[in-house]
Amino acid sequence: MKTEEKNIRLSIVDDHEIFLRGIEGILRNEFLIQQTFTSGNSLLEGLPLQDTDVLLLDLQLPDIEPEVLLRKIRKLQPDLKILYLTLVRGNRHYNKLKPLGLQGYILKDSPVEMLKEAILTVASGEEYFGDRYQTSQQNTVTTPENKIKNLLSKRELEVLKLVAQEYSSAQIAEQLFLSVSTVDSHRKNIMIKLGVDNIVGLIKVAVQNGLI
Repeated sequence: MKTEEKNIRLSIVDDHEIFLRGIEGILRNEFLIQQTFTSGNSLLEGLPLQDTDVLLLDLQLPDIEPEVLLRKIRKLQPDLKILYLTLVRGNRHYNKLKPLGLQGYILKDSPVEMLKEAILTVASGEEYFGDRYQTSQQNTVTTPENKIKNLLSKRELEVLKLVAQEYSSAQIAEQLFLSVSTVDSHRKNIMIKLGVDNIVGLIKVAVQNGLI
C-alpha cells in the first residue's frame, strides 16, 4: 500500500447496505474511511463533521434529488472531490451533473483495482471517466433494437428505460402510475425476454441498443 493512498480520507454513500459494506471492506485497508452513509440527508448531517478528501457517491438516492444533493454538498464543502458511483455506461448523466461539482464517475461493476485508481485520480485533482477503460473482454449482450421492440411491450420498454436510468421500482411506479408489484413483475419479464439475469446485463442491452 502506498503512503499517499492511506492518507486519502474517504467517505462513501450508497442506499444499498450490502453494496456499501462491501466497498467499505474492500477499501478500508487502502484508504482512511471517514464515514459511510445510506441516504442523502444522513450525508448532509454528517459531512460537515468530517474532513473528507474524496466522496464516493451514489446519486440515485430515494430521499433527495441528485441536483439538490450536489448543491447542498458544495455549500458545506466547496473543495470536496466527488466520484459518482453509477450503473449506467456513457457520460450523459455525468455531463449533466458535472457543472454541480463532480470530478468523475466509476461504474459499479468495475474491477476493484479500477475503483482504487479512480479514487487516487480524483484525489489528485484530475477527472476520471469510468467506462473509458472498459475492455472488449467484458461480456456483452446485444440484440437488434427492432428485435427488442418486438420482444417487449410498450410498457416494458418504458420500464426498461427508467431502470437503465437507475430509477427504483417505487420511483418507476410513481412516474408511470403503477403499483410497485406491477413494476417488479415488468422488470422480471423484461429480464426473461432479453435473456439477462441481473440489472447490469439489462442496462448493457439498453445502452448498446440506443434505448438510453
